[in-house]
Amino acid sequence: MQIGKSILVSGKVQGVFFRASTLEVAISLGIRGWVKNLADGRVEIEAHGEDSSIEQLVAWCDTGSDLAEVNEVLTKQIAYDPSYNGFEIIY
Repeated sequence: MQIGKSILVSGKVQGVFFRASTLEVAISLGIRGWVKNLADGRVEIEAHGEDSSIEQLVAWCDTGSDLAEVNEVLTKQIAYDPSYNGFEIIY
């Protein structure tokens, strides 16, 4: 089943290759959407794809990139959006 999910990751997640690592993981799982840094120090992810792939991405976010120190991962179900062609980093 195709789903959409908004993911907010807090902790030491900026300046530690979190977005680049998220991009690699999302592409490997066939997930479409984006990842970006927020002004408050968190990282936001919008992910669309197979529910099992999205859950694998959420599980990966619990640890994140090698240098990250994740404190919290919040998720929210959102409407599935089939219009995304791939996954990208938004600056």
